[in-house]
Amino acid sequence: MEYKVTVATGTSEYSGTNNYIYVTLVGERGESERTVLDNPGLDFRRGAVDDYTVKSSADLGPLILVRLEKQKYWVEDNWFCRYVKVSVPGQRCSYTFPCYRWLVGDKVVVELREGTAKKISDDTLPLEISHRKAELQERQKIYRWLAWAPSIPKCIDAKSEADLPQDARFDNEKRSDFVGSLHYALLELSLKKLAIKFGKSWNDLDDFKRIFWKLRSPIAEDWFFGYQFLNGSNPRMITKCKELPSNFPVTGDMVQSSLIPTTTLKEELKEGNIFLVDYAIMDGIPANVIRDRIQHIASPLCLLYEHPEKAENMFEKKTKRIDPPLAWLLAKMWVRHSEFQVFQLLSHLLRTHLVVEVICVSTLRQLPAVHPIYKLLTPHLRYTLEINCRGRTQLLSMDGIFKKVVSTGGDGLLILAQREYKVLTYRSLQPKFDFLDRGVTKLKDYFYRDHSMMLWNVIQNFVSGIVSLYYKSDSEVEQDSELQAWIHDVAVEGFVDVPHFGLASELKTKEELITLLSVAIFTSTAQHAATNNGQFDWCAWVPNTPCTMRHPPPTDKDAVTMGMIMDTLPDISQSCVEMAITWHLGRAQPDAIPMGQYVEQYFTEPAALRVIDKFRKELKELEEQIIAQNEGLELQYLYLCPSRMENSITI
Repeated sequence: MEYKVTVATGTSEYSGTNNYIYVTLVGERGESERTVLDNPGLDFRRGAVDDYTVKSSADLGPLILVRLEKQKYWVEDNWFCRYVKVSVPGQRCSYTFPCYRWLVGDKVVVELREGTAKKISDDTLPLEISHRKAELQERQKIYRWLAWAPSIPKCIDAKSEADLPQDARFDNEKRSDFVGSLHYALLELSLKKLAIKFGKSWNDLDDFKRIFWKLRSPIAEDWFFGYQFLNGSNPRMITKCKELPSNFPVTGDMVQSSLIPTTTLKEELKEGNIFLVDYAIMDGIPANVIRDRIQHIASPLCLLYEHPEKAENMFEKKTKRIDPPLAWLLAKMWVRHSEFQVFQLLSHLLRTHLVVEVICVSTLRQLPAVHPIYKLLTPHLRYTLEINCRGRTQLLSMDGIFKKVVSTGGDGLLILAQREYKVLTYRSLQPKFDFLDRGVTKLKDYFYRDHSMMLWNVIQNFVSGIVSLYYKSDSEVEQDSELQAWIHDVAVEGFVDVPHFGLASELKTKEELITLLSVAIFTSTAQHAATNNGQFDWCAWVPNTPCTMRHPPPTDKDAVTMGMIMDTLPDISQSCVEMAITWHLGRAQPDAIPMGQYVEQYFTEPAALRVIDKFRKELKELEEQIIAQNEGLELQYLYLCPSRMENSITI
């Protein structure tokens, strides 16, 4: 009996191989001949899809798996296989065996399950069950937990990206671009011409324009102080103010409202019209000192009205009446400096990268490739382990870039992250509750909130559709032992030592599962895009979001001069690195896979594919809504357009 076997090689650079490839078909009634697939060197080219014939002495019955083997020809040559398809003689149907893995080494063997997603209860044959167990045992040896630091989510056990298995690594094109883009950014900033001034201060604010020679941000010189708290790179700090902070030395009736002069601050507070941007978590970093410097200005610095776009005018009016202009300018720079620390380390690193890494490691350790939840999550975990390893070694380490140019680099970074981790909650990762708990559900022109909720609803509908295909009842969720091992790994191993996180270590209902999966996908797509993709726009004009401040706040605001401001802001070297890094990390990635575009097809069943098509259609409609909302806006908010978001955290 002859079977037609189609083998697809990867499309990225170096995916092909000249090694020997063997295939064996395994069915319920036996195995086929072990067959070498033609001559080495002639097949398995990059992007190739080739057909072969595999013989069997008898009908194998329903196919269970395909066994692939790679052996060295002249030299070792790794191979990336996308999938294998098998057509059965005399039957119109065919079997698809998703792979999307590297075969690395000599005499390596990989067994692929047929593509139909199955829970452990769906498998009845001893071969199926033993295959699941063997796959997980092997993965648990490869993907191990590591406590990177105390009171921080656990991560993958890898000293650097080089320790990761090939399946978790960047493709060659991605790796080359990642390394080359930073060098390009530094070169384009004409660092050679500026080298003679390294370590020196700028002369004035106009001097910063010198580093805008090649790399230009579309809004770098046209920003609003108040607007950024709503729709900048850290849009989830703003909270409705119920009472003034205890360390804010202004009482509710000391100051009249600037926007509504007939009312007092106390009355506006009672009406719920005041919103707070609080950096109190940064104790010891000059946020509290700033408040002391503006003891006669309650609303401008940390309190924003329901019309934040008017904040800039309000600042100007108060400055003329109370503070010297340069003192107020420096105060705002200090706030934006605090913003850089919080958004990069907490909102971006901790609440997206590290949260998703926990999901990623748990998925690899506890869910076999045939499991429906593995198939759902895997496209949203692409490249996350490598980018996080690179972040820990190249940005966050004691000799990393943050240590050199960021105020909280080194020990400060860890202290800040540990403080935030102690108050991190699972509830706050769910947009609906996040906005509700912060009291911002009715805040006007809060585009981040509006687009986040639209995306959350679309994601939740998609996840619900997939989950409902494979779990018909709550009891099926509760009885899935692999799923329960997965959530235990997430809650107990990954999010260890979080006193109030609030994620149970077991799943009892479909709703609980749908919510957690929606959080994982929303965080790896929309939330990451909201904090990452605009960082060059907001940080490239260094005085707007300085990465460091070289002198403490002045004790005499009347003594503030432009020279003092220039000596306080990042020097030339630090400014250039800030611009280069934010461009490097915030730019669109050349190999980006947009949200909802599943290049690797893990699901093969028509019902699942229909749910995915519906998801794509809804994302397209959502994007059209977002674009229509932005028409005519001077400052557009397009970071959460699905076509501009990646399907996973890759940068």
